[in-house]
Amino acid sequence: MIAAAVALALAAPAAAETLRIATWNSGLTREGPGLLARDILKGDDPQVEAALQVIAALDADVLLLTAVDYDRGLVALGLLQDRLAQIGRPYPHLFALRPNTGMQAGLDLDGDGRLGEPEDAQGWGRFSGEGGMAILSRLPVGEARDFSAFLWADLPGTLIPPGTAPEVRAALRLSTTGHWDVAVATASGPLHLLAFHATPPVFDGPEDRNGRRNHDEAVFWTRLLDGALPMAPPSAPFVLLGDANLDPADGDGLTAGISALLAHPAVQDPQPKGTHGRAEPAQKGDPALDTALYDFGGLRVDYVLPSAGLHVTASGVLWPPAGDPFAETLARASRHAPVWVEVEPSP
Repeated sequence: MIAAAVALALAAPAAAETLRIATWNSGLTREGPGLLARDILKGDDPQVEAALQVIAALDADVLLLTAVDYDRGLVALGLLQDRLAQIGRPYPHLFALRPNTGMQAGLDLDGDGRLGEPEDAQGWGRFSGEGGMAILSRLPVGEARDFSAFLWADLPGTLIPPGTAPEVRAALRLSTTGHWDVAVATASGPLHLLAFHATPPVFDGPEDRNGRRNHDEAVFWTRLLDGALPMAPPSAPFVLLGDANLDPADGDGLTAGISALLAHPAVQDPQPKGTHGRAEPAQKGDPALDTALYDFGGLRVDYVLPSAGLHVTASGVLWPPAGDPFAETLARASRHAPVWVEVEPSP
């Protein structure tokens, strides 16, 4: 099975200085703390085994996983690292921080008169760490900046719903999961990874809190790149990547935020393409850009956006060819496909 999966991998980087940077919503989440580590240890969990095959096929030099449970000692991530090494895909460097998902705000955020529910966390979660982010890297990980505590109300031009209670405005963070700036060491110097995973723009009420927050989670990056926040803009070269949970052309949500990010002069959009073999007659955007398949159709929600000065040599979405058995493996792992871009960092 691994050999078949690896055969699907796109060509390996042509030179030592060509790096494959990727992101994938892996679906490595469970309903309680410790359960992901348990399932990795068992060695026979269908979803975990499928995820391992997908990561092996992707063969990225640096991979941002979204929707992967976090624990304080990085136990589950370490077990995943061990399994990947056993199948010939070693990632000696790991990075993860506690996400906002499941982190209780201490307030009744949904106004139902009860505290401590998933809806009362900084980002929806049944336990602290559910559905976090993690970086697997063949390159050493250097300095990191964590913007995840930045308050939503402090974003210039914020769309936080009018009428939000003062105590909520003073406590509610912008990041559903997190916003990071993490440097990895290349032969040409540091390459910064700007990582995030935004909330879905649905599952709320007429106040459209999730839609507004999703919009502003993308806008955070444009404000940071413009120097409009208290934090210094990221150093180039960088790659902005993660799950924005929004398609600029299809599906629900306020598209102005992600559209502005894609058009920002500091980034380039290689528009990675794949083919999932499904017809999408009602889709406005190019189905080849889809990174996730839902019952109602495909959407482009996962992104890898290199900084403007980086030389992009290739890009793609790891959808297997129509009828290939690996399609079943990918579907067991996640409704998302990995997105990758190959770059040549400048000296």
